[in-house]
Amino acid sequence: MAKKKEMSTEEKLRALYDLQLIDSRIDQIRSVRGELPLEVRDLEDEIAGLNKRLENLNQELETKNQEIINKKNAIEESKELIKRYTKQQDNVRNNREFNAITKEIEYQGLEIQLAEKHIKEFLVQIENKKEVIEETQKKVTDREEHLNHKKEELNAIMAETEKEEQELLKKSEKYKTELEDRLANAYSRIRKSVKNGLAVAPIERGASGGSFFTIPPQVQMEIASRKRIITDEHSGRILVDPELAKEEQEKMEKFFGN
Repeated sequence: MAKKKEMSTEEKLRALYDLQLIDSRIDQIRSVRGELPLEVRDLEDEIAGLNKRLENLNQELETKNQEIINKKNAIEESKELIKRYTKQQDNVRNNREFNAITKEIEYQGLEIQLAEKHIKEFLVQIENKKEVIEETQKKVTDREEHLNHKKEELNAIMAETEKEEQELLKKSEKYKTELEDRLANAYSRIRKSVKNGLAVAPIERGASGGSFFTIPPQVQMEIASRKRIITDEHSGRILVDPELAKEEQEKMEKFFGN
């Protein structure tokens, strides 16, 4: 096994912060990929809602058509009854029977008129529903086209970020193997235990990045001297001075840009 290159404390701090920047970039990529972007998800939800509405509208349309069939059948039944009652009038024995049959004929005539009125109302409702169905279907088609376009765009982005992630993973492993095992293991342990996976943090406004606990000036000076590796007593993170952090961020931004 090849012996690891001897590194100064400053080189170790730079390597640790570079490793953190790389791993944070990987976290960011995975976060984007792990959750369907909001715009795509909203479109999918909208299309599902529109399709449900179409399903309900078509069901209502089917019900109205069935009601028309039922009314037409009722009209035919009333017409048959009128024919039967009309024949019975020829054989009545008295006025009372004649009047009773006449009332039945009138009643069936009213039933026909009412059924015809309902049919007209159902036909108007059907036409209105057909217009709404057509508009809704057009909206579904438009949204589906937009969704497909967005998914193609998203897939292209994901394919690109996946490639970037693989390159970053290789770079991350390279940095870890160059660090002494004790430091690499400590970094991994801290990263798992802290919020957002930030195991190495620069000092910002006199406190550890992302923390509200102020670091004493004497400790800040010691961190800035880069003579030893110092951890934050509150979060356990490894601390680096702002100047070192800025230099490494600029260096890694060029790497990420490539």
